[in-house]
Amino acid sequence: MSKVGAVIEELGFTYMGPVDGHNLAELIATFKQGHTIQGPVLVHVVTVKGKGYAIAEKDQVGYHAQSPFNLATGKGVPSTKPKPPAYSKVFAHCLVKLAADNPKIVGITAAMATGTCLDKLQEKLPKQYIDVGIAEQHAVTLSAGLACEGMRPVVVIYSTFLQRGYDQIVHDVCIQNLPVFFCLDRAGIVGADGPTHQGMYDISFLRCLPNLTIMAPKDEAELQRMVVTGINHTSGPIAMRYPRGNGYGVPLMEEGWEELAIGKAEILRNGDDLLILGYGSMVYPAMQTAEMLSEHGIEATVINARFVKPLDTELILPLAQRIGKVVTMEEGCLMGGFGSAVAEALLDNNVVVPVMRLGVPDTLVDHATPEESFATLGLNPSQMCDRILATFSRKQSPVSV
Repeated sequence: MSKVGAVIEELGFTYMGPVDGHNLAELIATFKQGHTIQGPVLVHVVTVKGKGYAIAEKDQVGYHAQSPFNLATGKGVPSTKPKPPAYSKVFAHCLVKLAADNPKIVGITAAMATGTCLDKLQEKLPKQYIDVGIAEQHAVTLSAGLACEGMRPVVVIYSTFLQRGYDQIVHDVCIQNLPVFFCLDRAGIVGADGPTHQGMYDISFLRCLPNLTIMAPKDEAELQRMVVTGINHTSGPIAMRYPRGNGYGVPLMEEGWEELAIGKAEILRNGDDLLILGYGSMVYPAMQTAEMLSEHGIEATVINARFVKPLDTELILPLAQRIGKVVTMEEGCLMGGFGSAVAEALLDNNVVVPVMRLGVPDTLVDHATPEESFATLGLNPSQMCDRILATFSRKQSPVSV
């Protein structure tokens, strides 16, 4: 018996294996035998990633989540249209530039170097890069320890996997008010990976934690400024969420990035009939929705919230009071999310106006393309326009939703 098997059996399991995971007959026979054994059984199955395709077997990291490629050569098929850079690439580019000038910056990930593009930091500045493997809890606690010693830890993890380190975020980072920068890649709808990978819950489970600042960029240029903001924020922990996929193609800066004022939003459009608050990836759809509403005679003020915590109540409250109708838009779960934060702020300040929250309801988002998921959830601009028109009317009292 192998050393692994001996350890497993010392824990009280019956160990079976290793079994060839590509031999179906052997697997079935092993499972049948396992069902005849009393007590807990551990079957050790060994597989080769990319089995049967030599190119994938050789490059197991690159083929973990591969886009369309040429089967004969293994090389990616170039897109027929040039695309704006992905949020992850813009983030990594900024981080590498900042880290090159500041040796205290350390990028930490949990076996997601390629997906988060943190492999760019590993390539350029290997001494400022740490991959802890599939151990998000360790990544967070390690970042807390580094922050205690004056380092600038940047924890880069998919939104859906950060919840694994929730206890450590609370006890090791927030209670000690340590300056850790959490970067939540793939926040929101992620597409074909399905319910296990959707980044739906980070707004809700983070905004209830004391000392933590939370922000989200409207586009890739604002992401640049938020990376600088996160690095320079030394008075406590800060988190930034950003979506999977490509940006909008807005001009990027190579240097001279300015940080944002904490908790300050911006007005993108003015109108007297409706106040729309967009957060992160939903800001541009909010603007599109506002233009569609304009065709129906409804002029909306649109705010890019930037921060869900702290909210810019100095800007939001007077506008909500004056306009009298509020719509919030977010790419995340509605329960405890951005819309809830706005509604709570209004209620706490005795601003009694109807609030319509648009986001992901209390449901799992299944496997689909992002476009299909947005359509299913009614979060396309045309759908949101119709939903707003059905709820609010200029000639009648609005209904609270």
